[in-house]
Amino acid sequence: MGVVLDTFGKWIASYLQKEVHGYEPFTPSEPDHLRNIVQPGDVLLVEGNNRISGIIKYLTQSTWSHAALYVGPVDGATEPDGEAHVLIEANIGEGVTTAPLSKYFTYHTRLCRPVGLTFEDRYTVCRYAINRIGFGYDTKNILDLMRYLIPLPIPQRFRRRMIAFGSGDPTKIICSALIAQAFDAVRYPILPKITRAGSRQARREILHIRDSSLYMPRDFDISPYFEIVKPTIVTGFDYTALHWADKQKPLQEVAGEFGVFPETVKAPPLAPEAADQEAPLPAT
Repeated sequence: MGVVLDTFGKWIASYLQKEVHGYEPFTPSEPDHLRNIVQPGDVLLVEGNNRISGIIKYLTQSTWSHAALYVGPVDGATEPDGEAHVLIEANIGEGVTTAPLSKYFTYHTRLCRPVGLTFEDRYTVCRYAINRIGFGYDTKNILDLMRYLIPLPIPQRFRRRMIAFGSGDPTKIICSALIAQAFDAVRYPILPKITRAGSRQARREILHIRDSSLYMPRDFDISPYFEIVKPTIVTGFDYTALHWADKQKPLQEVAGEFGVFPETVKAPPLAPEAADQEAPLPAT
């Protein structure tokens, strides 16, 4: 029976992995810019274009459906053209695997960087993910996958729990959980639960690690402990160097009759001004 369920789960996973036609990202990153600024420990968020991506984006009410961890060149993992694999990710139907950065050049992506993470802890985070290459993707719970095939309206308070269910097998994992566990290994926060303790004079916050299965790709985007790094801006952005399809209008035409810098309109006084002359009293 277990073999049948496993085979059925793989079939569902294959269906959910099929790409949806018509996807076109609005703002894919410049490949050279992205290569030059990405660092080990950075989290790359991806707006995917397959069926499972659309489901995750709906459940999480977010642009991001996938997350990968940049670890630098992985020994023995390269493309046929020699490009090194530098990302660790968990894909449905594949499990934990490596990928080149170029895999997501044509996608809408966002780079999230842990702030203040030491070199030693950054290395630990990367090694944690590398050591899990070969782990399976968590498809044990067939019902979890089957319910994705039925487009039912889900109340917002239940959406996070919808993608949190799994087998609990430590050798099977999903993309966000893999990265969350890696940062948990060095006690770096993503979105911890916070409780406040102590007196009013000496109140302190105590952080609690969330269950890794509850993390979603968007959590790295909204986390107050991760910096959003935009390659175009970091490498130096000059809007005057852009080439527009239409011809720029003369400045005088753009400004119109008011000029480039219109005169400041004087605001009316807050209190009535003194009268220039006394008004005559009405006759009695």
